[in-house]
Formats: sequence, C-alpha cells, structure tokens
Amino acid sequence: MRPDTRYAKRPDGVSIAYHVASEGERDIVLAWGFISHLEINREFPPMLRVLERLGSMGRLIEFDRAGVGLSDPWEGPHDLDSRIDDITAVLDAVGSDRATLIGFSEGAPMSLLYAATHPDRVERLVLYGGMARSTEASDYPFAAPAEAIVEAANEWFLREWGSEAGMEVFAPSSLGSKTARDWYAKRDRYAATPATKIAMGLTFLSVDVRSILAQVNVPTLILHRRGDRVVSVHGARWLARQLPKAELMEFPGPDHSIWSGDAEPILDGIETFITGRRPTARPDRVLATVLFTDIVSSAEHATAAGDVRWRETMDAHDAVVAEEVAAARGSLVKGLGDGFLATFDAPGRALAAALAVVERVATLGIEVRAGVHTGECEIVPGDVGGIAVTVASRITDLAGPSEVLASRTVKDLVVGGELSFDDRGEHALRGIPEPWRLYAVHVS
Repeated sequence: MRPDTRYAKRPDGVSIAYHVASEGERDIVLAWGFISHLEINREFPPMLRVLERLGSMGRLIEFDRAGVGLSDPWEGPHDLDSRIDDITAVLDAVGSDRATLIGFSEGAPMSLLYAATHPDRVERLVLYGGMARSTEASDYPFAAPAEAIVEAANEWFLREWGSEAGMEVFAPSSLGSKTARDWYAKRDRYAATPATKIAMGLTFLSVDVRSILAQVNVPTLILHRRGDRVVSVHGARWLARQLPKAELMEFPGPDHSIWSGDAEPILDGIETFITGRRPTARPDRVLATVLFTDIVSSAEHATAAGDVRWRETMDAHDAVVAEEVAAARGSLVKGLGDGFLATFDAPGRALAAALAVVERVATLGIEVRAGVHTGECEIVPGDVGGIAVTVASRITDLAGPSEVLASRTVKDLVVGGELSFDDRGEHALRGIPEPWRLYAVHVS
C-alpha cells in the first residue's frame, strides 16, 4: 500500500513532500539525486522492490527535494544549502533525532555535507553512485569536464526531456523493457520541468565537498557499479580513501540507477551495513503475468455427471489447459482442484491462452472463468506468490461464466492486436486495499 504523502515546512515556508514508508527500530532517510516523485516511484515494480527492501531495514523516510516531484516549486538556488534545509525539515517533521542517511547519486555530496555539519543527527552514511565533486579538476580527474557536461545536458534537456533517452546512460540494462522505458519517461515529466532540471544541472556543476571529507566521522558504506556510465567508479575509490570510516563495495554492471540491473547484491550490502545482520535467502522476484482458471459450478457438474464421467471431463479439461499454456509459452505452475495457476512473460500471451481455454472447454459441456493480472511475483520451487498472484485470484472470483477478466495493468500493457477490452468498472478486491478497474477481454 502506498504511504500517505505528507508535507514538512522549511524555515523559508517551502513545503517538502515526504513519506514515512515503513516502521522499525531505526530511522533511514533516503536522499534521491536530481529528480524523484514519491508516488510515481512506486508505480514501477523494480523501483518498488528497492523501496520495500530498504523499508524492511527500519523506518524508511523519503522526500522530494524543493522544486521536484510533489514538493513546492522553488525558484531559489538548487544548491546544497537548500537540500540541507529539505532534510532538516523532514527529520523535524517526523520526530527523528538520529538517522542513517542514504544518498543516491547527486544526493551523496549533500549527505556527506549533512553528516559533517550535523554529526549529532547522522548515525551512519550509505552512498550509492555518488561523488565528492561533479566536474573534472587538475587534482580530480575522475569526472567529465564542465564543458562536456553542459554540451550533453543541453542536447538531452532541449531535445529529449520527458523521453526514455536518458536510460542509455542511467539504466542501459533496462532499455529492452517497454514498461521500464514508459515509466522512466513518465517519472521525468512528472518530477521536474525542463527548466527546473536545467537550473539544477547548472548548480550541480559547482558541487565540490572534498574540503569537508575529513570531518565526516560516521561509519560510511560506499557502493558503486564498476561500469557506471554516469559517475566513474574511480571517484568512488578515491572517496573511500579520503573518509576516515569508509568501506567500499563494488559491483558489476553499467547502470547508474540502482533499480536497473541486479540490485539485490547492493541491497544485501546495505542491509548488512545498517542492521548488522546478513540477509536471509529470498525467493526470486520477477515481473510476470498471472493467469487463474476456474471451472464454473464444478460441484454441480460433478454430481450430475457421476465420478467416472466427471473424471474423464476433468482429464480432458486439464489437457486443454496444459496445451494452451504451453502453446502461449507460459508455465503451468500448479493445479487447484477445478482450475489452474499459470504465469507468462507477456500479458498478450496470457490472454490468448485464457481465451483459447474458454473456447475449447465449452465443447466439453463446461464453462471456465479466468482472471489475469501483471505484477511482481515471488518465484519459489513449485509455486509462485506475491500480491500480483492474490490480485489475479480475486479478479477470477469476479469473472462470469466463459469470461476472461483482466486488470487495467494488463489492458495498458497490451497495445494493438486483435483484442478488445470492455470496461467493467472499479471493484473492491477482498484483502486488497485499493479498488481495481477491470476489463472483460474478447477477440475483436
């Protein structure tokens, strides 16, 4: 369930949007880089997974910086002083005296400065994809020259803002996912206007916290991917040598965005550092389309047909489901007495399988209902779990005889083709906090 968005007020009257995303014995404050949007962040399963993992380590506190996301517009300088005002206001609003501060990317230098100037309020630091200085200098060869950054920024901001173009450097591992590309572009558009992003970028060119590093005396974990295309790993190695109490962890991959690529080892390192315990083995989590099928009035059919005839009907039904799931390149997870649970890597194939099953079993004298939903699933040996499975099951309960009912998530992911979606309105799903809009699916 998405946390409530609340607002903290800075001394200058600017309101900063924040979430208290979980509860725990320790406070963890998440400082994003250039842009963020508290609510849209949670619409994308890989990002939600990062937030859920961090939230399992303590009371997770997130915020959008001034001028970004859900916070007030800000016409002043987007400098480190402004960012320090942001975090102080949020800490005061949630009643946090001391916290672990996690700085992602451009949030790292702000986190370093805050730890040096407010040591009483910072228990430890976690810096991912961060830097001490934003541009190249004679004694800091780990960043690009300011002129090159400005040239690239102008090209991107003026021509490509609000598209997925930035993923080529920030999240190249996810370029093949249309869902990731669409979410990335949407988050950029909602998080900041081009003018705001340019103003923040120009201020970023002057970031340099090297002079205060010796005063950062809290335990610090630095995490960096070796192939990061935005911030060089050499800068992370240099930073680790300067801080009195720093530990460096390096990971493979070209991504700067933590959610792209394999984030689990990075999150495992953060959990061990913050909690002092090594993470237990977790089930694999994947984005999948879940299909449930269910025979309508199976008990009545069984009574009327008798044991032998009903067993023959069930065997024929089971064969149809297995054939159609296999034809659509799905995985038949398990039988459920009078139905099945299957998963697919594409929603269109799940719908094709469901419609084929509904049509074919009608020749057996029975009717099937089906529910389909796409979401993040936990894959364990012989089974699949997670909220997406629960949602798909509840949707199936609402489907009529010979009907395939799908969530809006599925509808939005299926573009073109020969399928039509009839709006069935919003429905409360048992055990699910928010209503879901559902659609009956059929061939045009």
